[in-house]
Amino acid sequence: MLIKHAKPVLTVLLVLALLLTATSCTAVEKRLYPLEHKELIEKYAEKHGMPPELLAAVIKTESGFDENARSRVGAIGLMQLMPSTAEEIAWRMGVEYDASALTDPETNISYGTYYLKHLYDLLGADWDNACAAYNAGIGRVTGWLKNEEYCKDGKTLSYIPIEETRNYVNKINNYKEKYKKLYFDSEGDEQ
Repeated sequence: MLIKHAKPVLTVLLVLALLLTATSCTAVEKRLYPLEHKELIEKYAEKHGMPPELLAAVIKTESGFDENARSRVGAIGLMQLMPSTAEEIAWRMGVEYDASALTDPETNISYGTYYLKHLYDLLGADWDNACAAYNAGIGRVTGWLKNEEYCKDGKTLSYIPIEETRNYVNKINNYKEKYKKLYFDSEGDEQ
């Protein structure tokens, strides 16, 4: 008699264990892929017509969401903007440039998103091209797009010759999928 009742109980326990595992996996993933400044990411991604998960992935790759990050070459903030680039962006946006504001999350995300969209528009409406240029510079990417060794159609890079940039673009694409699944998938349970 005890065995007859054990099967349904074991089934219920198995279902509960699977649910707990799925929940804890999501919690662990969210620790590995944190999302700070979600409202700013969504605001500027929408303003510039880019997927918010892409913007989150760029920030994760650039600074790990450290708004005070500074690189060895002088890039600053969440999106690791060079002061000279940020000054040009401010000019293009028609706003007064303030170098001390580059650690302000809204200023940094606003400038970085504007610049990434600018690169996207200049480089054939391709986010991989834009991300490659964000890392390696627009001059290099423009040259690669003209070189049949790296680009067969003049629009889409088939190979990125600098390993750091190739890894950078791959990392962004991997993070983008994680961020979409964890925070921006409209079919997901939690946003």
